[in-house]
Amino acid sequence: MALDLDIDRIRRLIGEGVRDKVYPGAVWAVGDRSGNRVIGTPGVPDPDRPGEPMRHDTVFDVAGLTAILAVWPSVGSLVEDGKLHLDEQLGDLWPEVGDHPLGRVTTRHLLTHTAGVPLRADLVNLYGTDPQDIRDGVLHEAVRRPPGEAVEYTDRAALVLGYLAEELSGQSLDVLASTGVWQPLGMTRTCYGPLPDEAAARCAPTGLDDITGARLRGTAQDLSARLLGGVCGISGVFSALPDLAAFLCHLLQPRQDRGQPGFGPAWIQESLRIQTGELTPAGGLFWHLAPGTAPGTDDIWVHHGSPGTGVWLSPRQGRWAVLLTNTLYYPGDHGPLIHLRDTFRSLAFA
Repeated sequence: MALDLDIDRIRRLIGEGVRDKVYPGAVWAVGDRSGNRVIGTPGVPDPDRPGEPMRHDTVFDVAGLTAILAVWPSVGSLVEDGKLHLDEQLGDLWPEVGDHPLGRVTTRHLLTHTAGVPLRADLVNLYGTDPQDIRDGVLHEAVRRPPGEAVEYTDRAALVLGYLAEELSGQSLDVLASTGVWQPLGMTRTCYGPLPDEAAARCAPTGLDDITGARLRGTAQDLSARLLGGVCGISGVFSALPDLAAFLCHLLQPRQDRGQPGFGPAWIQESLRIQTGELTPAGGLFWHLAPGTAPGTDDIWVHHGSPGTGVWLSPRQGRWAVLLTNTLYYPGDHGPLIHLRDTFRSLAFA
């Protein structure tokens, strides 16, 4: 059955973003659990190559979507395997954290952004450029407030949980995500960068390298991710629409034959329910309720990457949506993109 959407209005909306130079181009899609979908690919990946069109399988630096594509399912696998308990304090299972302030924080606190850890900051200015110094600084720094007191989004939660998943699994996060999530779901275009030259050529470029001034294409925009070798919980993953569609379809209709013990229906159901009690804004486990939606009614869950990427999910409607742009190609205010992104969501789930 075809999706009931105002497709022309969505196309005009996303096309206006290209016209107004909010981004050079975009890939968007709305689909359901059965695989029906509508897709749009306005604009170009690179204004310096105007003859190269945007394609449905153009690869994007998905930035903060790394948390939902790599960290969240990897943590879920550890939980469902019995290797990690959400309410166990990190200091009781992780000697490296031990008696440091982070030791009193639980995995649930981190997943709900109630851990009280510092908000996003320039890790380079705080800890330098050595990966071990960054790790030590993040894991040993004082918390801002007692755990469980407030919901404050910070991508440090994903960084810490990425380190924790590596510690408990004995595998690097890229291997853990690839073997436990991406390969079983057939996500062949999803991987951590830097991408090899051939794959980078199919990638939408983003901004300029903070150090060299060169245009980034196939290398993470996030400087912290680059300093950490491209692999961390904050950023570094590259993906494309077909893979994101497979991932979101799995969340709506989990496959039982994946051959993997974790990241199954129980973890998905637990994550897509309110976990923050009376605190606001309301959220689940790494998933957030979309702005303007209410618990128990529409329940549209969202996770954003950079200002230019986002995925939405509505189990109630059995529908998902994806928006991928490389808005970071253009410097300056990303306010228009945020408004456009929210309007796209409202049209996708009308």
